[in-house]
Amino acid sequence: MTRTIKVTFDSEGVALTGNLFLPDDAGASGPLPGVVVAGTWTSVKELMADRYAERLAARGHAALSFDFTGFGESAGTPRDVEDPARKVRDIHHAVTFLAGHEAVDADRIGALGICAAAMYMSDNAARDPRVRSLALVAPWLHDAAICEAAYGGAEAVAERVKTGREARARYEETGEVDYVPVVSATDERAAMPYDIDFYLNPARGGIPAWPNRFAVMSWADWLTYDAVALAPRITQPTLLVHSEDAAIPEGAHRFHAGLAGPKDILWTEGTQFDFYDQEPQVALAVDTVTAHFGRTLA
Repeated sequence: MTRTIKVTFDSEGVALTGNLFLPDDAGASGPLPGVVVAGTWTSVKELMADRYAERLAARGHAALSFDFTGFGESAGTPRDVEDPARKVRDIHHAVTFLAGHEAVDADRIGALGICAAAMYMSDNAARDPRVRSLALVAPWLHDAAICEAAYGGAEAVAERVKTGREARARYEETGEVDYVPVVSATDERAAMPYDIDFYLNPARGGIPAWPNRFAVMSWADWLTYDAVALAPRITQPTLLVHSEDAAIPEGAHRFHAGLAGPKDILWTEGTQFDFYDQEPQVALAVDTVTAHFGRTLA
């Protein structure tokens, strides 16, 4: 039903690698609506972006998933750093690439962010009118108050920010990057010190392409990033698909309330990780997102 083309494109002088998913009959009825897709923090495209992009292609879209600068198959150093500003720039250049592709109608570009990429897709959409429609699945949308609630209070957040800035200074002085696991059931230094099956199970997200490596310097930019404040700047039609049992639903409620343009939100069931690779959550999300893009990218 679909075909996949390995692609590369430039982002501020860095070569990014992606997968462009197209319907088998792409070109038969003219240029297609295009969608840029990205997933969770620290992720590579194989974790969940490819899954969503392929399903969107099967439903008639040209869908691009890609590895951000310093992640997966893409170039760039330092590696595996969660840098919101850099990721937003990468998304901007992904839109440029997709809009310029011969199979794509540049006037019908959408963006889909899963988990943390909801923040980055929203940030780009707030400043990029080429993005005509936005969809966010299991969105992680935080500000200072939500970070304090999620990470143990103001003092704990301040300590992580301090640790991150110290790690950044060491990198700038020595070129060495301090890493800890993203997920670990045994290492309390991990960014997520929990037994999370999705990330640790090789049959799910614990794949060779994902190194389970978190650059400590990431804490400062991650914890001081305010995505909720973006909402009043977003005028594109926006859809959220979320669950009260998934991550920080408060962020989704507040973000949705603040949106300046047409908006919709579907509250369903499931944990955060169900939306990455489990049914019925993925199918429901894709069907809902497809309908949203069908209405708003017509």
